[in-house]
Amino acid sequence: MSIEVSHLTKKFNNFTAVRDVSFQVETGSLVAILGPSGSGKSTLLRIIAGLETPDSGDVKLTGEEATFLSARDRNVGFVFQHYALFKHMTVEQNIAFGLKVRKMPKDLIDQRVSELLKLIQLNGLGKRFPSQLSGGQRQRVALARALAPRPRVLLLDEPFGALDAKVRDELRAWITRLHEETEVTTLFVTHDQHEALEIADSILVMNKGAIEQEGTALEIFDKPATHFVAQFVGETNYIESDLCEPELVCWGPFKFSVNGFKLGDKIRIYFRPNDVYVSSNPETLQVKGKISKMRFRGPLIELTLDIGEQKSITALVPKGVALASGFRESSQVYIGITDFHAFRSN
Repeated sequence: MSIEVSHLTKKFNNFTAVRDVSFQVETGSLVAILGPSGSGKSTLLRIIAGLETPDSGDVKLTGEEATFLSARDRNVGFVFQHYALFKHMTVEQNIAFGLKVRKMPKDLIDQRVSELLKLIQLNGLGKRFPSQLSGGQRQRVALARALAPRPRVLLLDEPFGALDAKVRDELRAWITRLHEETEVTTLFVTHDQHEALEIADSILVMNKGAIEQEGTALEIFDKPATHFVAQFVGETNYIESDLCEPELVCWGPFKFSVNGFKLGDKIRIYFRPNDVYVSSNPETLQVKGKISKMRFRGPLIELTLDIGEQKSITALVPKGVALASGFRESSQVYIGITDFHAFRSN
């Protein structure tokens, strides 16, 4: 086991940043800690790195107790959001810094720096200073510097947060390839759900200092364990209602079959825009509606659907389907909901 966290708690005065958190990260895996600002994810990462001391709980790295080891003695690579490169050092000197601190022989340092420059695809730029690089290149140098001492684990704190959207997309693909090549156990913090869903083997969703759900991207997206996860991860429609009949929630023209609830419960129903089926022809078990707004979103078209009684929902359909179906604003359509999740909201 590369990382094993048991019952970690960390308070700052009266604020509990991390609340009894336990999880394990398998050797060689790429795991995301996903959550909104203030959920405790960066504090948790800093405890694992040795930059914060927990009030209670334990941290083990590769099976060894590390809770009270210094950050240096943990042999952990840490990459910050804003690069934290030494401005007065060249790319080569930045990458070599940790190796020189460990007093490695110069020939071995030069060899390792050369390997990493090739790995991060910056051959020929070793003599440049950080100010002469793009944001994406600087973040790659920061990753190379963290990897240089061959750390037991690599910790990334919002590694793409300071970059523009196109560079973030490119770096996400690059870090996936990097992880496949290095196979170093990696734990990264992000508030960007698309980032986590795209590149992580497993995701820990945090809220208010605790883990709400742990699972693969598909499990988190398709089977949210709490209404927070359902609302935070992925786009979603949600409605609140109560039972109109035993095991049946009614909302406008829709009826949702549910179980585990009793009369008087307030029930929140979540369903993804991609789980809303829209057709220009009437089909069984569908309700009638009208397209009140269409919005182009690249390969998808977002439809705002008016279903009467001043109620509306959002659907996402492939652009080709929308064009072939003749969808346009004010046209009548037929709507079905193919999947949903129900939670008690009171």
